[in-house]
Amino acid sequence: MNSQTNTILTALYSKANPKNVEGMARFGIKSTGKVLGISTPFLRLLKKNIGKNHDLALNLWQTEILEARILAAFIADPKLMKKTVINRWVRDFDNWAICDGVCLHCFRYTPFAHDLATIWPKRKEEFIRRAGFTMMATLAVGDKKAKDRVFLRYLSLIKKYSTDERNYVKKAVNWALRQIGKRNMKLNAAAIKMAKKIQKLDSSAAKWIAADALRELKSAAVQKRLKRNIQSYIKKLKRNTISRF
Repeated sequence: MNSQTNTILTALYSKANPKNVEGMARFGIKSTGKVLGISTPFLRLLKKNIGKNHDLALNLWQTEILEARILAAFIADPKLMKKTVINRWVRDFDNWAICDGVCLHCFRYTPFAHDLATIWPKRKEEFIRRAGFTMMATLAVGDKKAKDRVFLRYLSLIKKYSTDERNYVKKAVNWALRQIGKRNMKLNAAAIKMAKKIQKLDSSAAKWIAADALRELKSAAVQKRLKRNIQSYIKKLKRNTISRF
């Protein structure tokens, strides 16, 4: 372990808070490794001061300290992430916070993001499967260039694994369905249609996923926003057409 890694670990341990650890555990943030109970604002401050540092990220992950691993996700360079490293990291996921944090801040920016979203749901491990649906949800929000057909393909996986009764899986499945359905009107209609199919499955998890998704996707607020987005797109298209002449 090099001096830079030791310096960061010293900073992390200086902010350790056992009371926060207890509070985190109540929210399901537990780990087989060490948990220090450090606040997210402090981790974000370290992230700002460090910037991207891929080698440091790899070293921090190996410490097995939860907060060090969250910081690793912040400072890792997604363009330098190898599949071998990604597969090693995802096998270490043991709570929803590290799963969602790494997917949100690192994995979704890698060249393999959409591939991971289709591969991981097929895995049996709870947090690897969750990671797959977390990828779908975060990509639906963040990947503005992806075509609708990419997300339409995800819907069949959402249906297939909507019967997984494990809490952290079913919540991620629901999250993915809702985010895809809020991307645009076409995907909204497709997600609603799929949710109705899921609702008919003989599974309490599936029925909860569908009911919760339908409640949001059919809501006046979501429908109004999506229609407003269409109107803005049409106005922009007209302006661009006129400017050509």
